[in-house]
Amino acid sequence: MAITADFKARDIRDHLDATGMKGRNITFLDDFSREQITHLFKAAEMLEPFMRTGLNLLEGKALYTLFFQPSTRTRCSHEDAMIRLGGKVITEADPMHNSSAAKNESLYDSLRVTSKYADVIVMRHPDDGEVLPTLERLGSDSSPIISGGYGHVTHPTQGLLDSYTCYRAFDGNFDDMTVVISSPDLSRARSGQSFALALANMGAKIVYTGTSELRTPEVIRRKLNAMGARWEEHVDLDRKQHEELFADVKADLVYLPGCSVKKDDPNREDFMRKLNNHYISLEMLENVKRKTGKTVGIHHSLPRNPGEFDDVIDQTAHEVYFKAIEFSVAVRMALLASVVGVN
Repeated sequence: MAITADFKARDIRDHLDATGMKGRNITFLDDFSREQITHLFKAAEMLEPFMRTGLNLLEGKALYTLFFQPSTRTRCSHEDAMIRLGGKVITEADPMHNSSAAKNESLYDSLRVTSKYADVIVMRHPDDGEVLPTLERLGSDSSPIISGGYGHVTHPTQGLLDSYTCYRAFDGNFDDMTVVISSPDLSRARSGQSFALALANMGAKIVYTGTSELRTPEVIRRKLNAMGARWEEHVDLDRKQHEELFADVKADLVYLPGCSVKKDDPNREDFMRKLNNHYISLEMLENVKRKTGKTVGIHHSLPRNPGEFDDVIDQTAHEVYFKAIEFSVAVRMALLASVVGVN
């Protein structure tokens, strides 16, 4: 061990700059390298002590949250993060009734206009087929836009939060980490797919388990393969087979991306029926621990549905979903500061 020329006091601005995110849209997590995401996580760790007290890294800056779909955690944590950074927030949680979108304003025009008011935008939208071409058309004629969830395929801020939670839980040791992503509908599991891209980027192994008719979207498969990711997909397993899978792959964490099928969707009944095979009980986890010695973490993007897993897990060491909320403001503080820039 020797002293090097770059030995100096830690400066959060170094990590924020090194993310390479300043002025950029955050859409898919494979747009950034492992090193860049690691710098984001180091900045988030430095910001954890300020989640309540705050600090003025973005004083005088404004965030606009534009949510075409309902949200509690994603919208509120970004707004809280901006306030803790000393910035201001403009929020629109129902644009189809309260904004000019109700008067048939195009998404392109809306984003060009709101960019004049804000330094960064966090947007949730149900149609990635509309959003992605709009972002390409906007180019530099907009403030940077962070996806708070587009369509069924991408939710990068959730993926960053979930992977940061793993970073903290497992001391940043992604190379030896195996994460199972379990859902009857992997085709619409945008939080799970963004988590997978982040994990793959960081070197973890991903094990999908789903159903044969609703598999991982082709766009995600291409991205994982292009990254040289370690991943596999299993389909149509029953509960006992799921327990055996968790033990066989020596899972560190099982991630449940929830259901994006709304209550009035005719497909929801089919989803809930198939969910029965993905149900996780405390007994299953205890059986896995006896076989592998591992306390398997159970994580969920929330909100959860009845019948996804045993509620008693809330009071055990397996619970990760509520612990992750503790990290959400810090990682989103780091993301906003990286995208807006502090220098």
